[in-house]
Amino acid sequence: MSDIYQRIYQRKKMTAEDAMGLVEDGDFISVPTGVGEPPTLLTALSEQRQRFHGVTVGQILPLRKYAYFDPETVDNVRHLAFFFGGASRPGGKEGWIDFLPSYFSEMPSLITNRQIRVDVVFTMASPMDEHGYFSISLGTDYTMAAISMARVVILEVNPNVPFTNGNCHVHISQIAGFVESDDPVLEVGLPQIGPVQEAIGEYVTDIIDDGSTLQIGYGAIPDAVVMQLVHKHDLGIHTEMIGDGILKLLECGAVTNRKKTYLPGKMVATFALGSQQLYRFMNRNPMLEMHPVDYTNDPFLAARNDKLVTINATLQVDLIGQCCSESFGPQSYSGTGGQVDFVRAANRSRDGKSFIVLPATAKGDTISRIVPALTAGAHVTTSKNDVNYVVTEYGLAQLRGKSAKQRAQALIGIAHPDFRGELTEAARKLKLM
Repeated sequence: MSDIYQRIYQRKKMTAEDAMGLVEDGDFISVPTGVGEPPTLLTALSEQRQRFHGVTVGQILPLRKYAYFDPETVDNVRHLAFFFGGASRPGGKEGWIDFLPSYFSEMPSLITNRQIRVDVVFTMASPMDEHGYFSISLGTDYTMAAISMARVVILEVNPNVPFTNGNCHVHISQIAGFVESDDPVLEVGLPQIGPVQEAIGEYVTDIIDDGSTLQIGYGAIPDAVVMQLVHKHDLGIHTEMIGDGILKLLECGAVTNRKKTYLPGKMVATFALGSQQLYRFMNRNPMLEMHPVDYTNDPFLAARNDKLVTINATLQVDLIGQCCSESFGPQSYSGTGGQVDFVRAANRSRDGKSFIVLPATAKGDTISRIVPALTAGAHVTTSKNDVNYVVTEYGLAQLRGKSAKQRAQALIGIAHPDFRGELTEAARKLKLM
């Protein structure tokens, strides 16, 4: 490490409590996705929250419920959800946490166009290299754009954060202050897979060709698909999230990235969510590049991969193919995320395939997830014009190029058998049969 940069580092190093002195009333603080969130900084903000007024923290998928998630102190520090997670969902349901609708790919432009004003950035970062650069590998997402626009950037530097290749490097000259921590990066385990998820995975993997490039969302069904791809050959990765499922495909040799037609030989992602093994794998791995989300999720760039396969989960699908993937009726549950970005990318890719996956029922087979019309107030995530394959444990419905009546018939065919009769009757009333 250069002596010059080391001296600058020592000047800018501070305690988390002192770092809070760089935050002003009315500031908007940008925090990265998931495990990119800096726990030491957010704990200090929580502890000192009552000294502030009108501070907002904007983030996708918070993983820890910090003390600032508090309805009694929202006038001091309040959370703005870019995408709800377990920590923020209760506040969203009760109304004291607001949310910001957006395509994941467009968040950097919202920031650089000042439609989202960013004053402060808190983020985890790797240790500094000899050239004065840190890597924000765990949550590159919209954070690079936020750093370019913020008045103050504060890093939580942790030796357990991997230093990765890609457009995810921040120079010491851009940083107002550092705090240090050495706690292990938070681990997020693989979801539970059951018979329903396995059945859906089989339908999907049956029509994934060798040499395909994959985008895999988070959840039990996408992970079940991954587990059944171990016998494929020369798969590639161009995704938003890198997780342990992808690591398993690398370990068994199914992923080589050799046949990719865009960035051959390279895996591309914008955030990580997984185990310590995953984070160690990421460190200085020349196969992997972490980039901002307006690069990874840009439908036109991702579509430059031939045979792009995208796999994303939804909550409810109506009989013409509209998908609600983020709310129960009008009540937000998650967010739009990158689903639409990658559905559109796969549709533009040569020989691409986009899969929307869901169990046929909910609540112990008492509710059909395939419905005549979405629940009143439901947030339409992916439009009928974008959706191609819809998959349940009962089969696969291919929708693009099909008429409304053909779509209804195909979707009824993959609904739970107990609901097909009433769905058929509803389709007749809607003049879809």
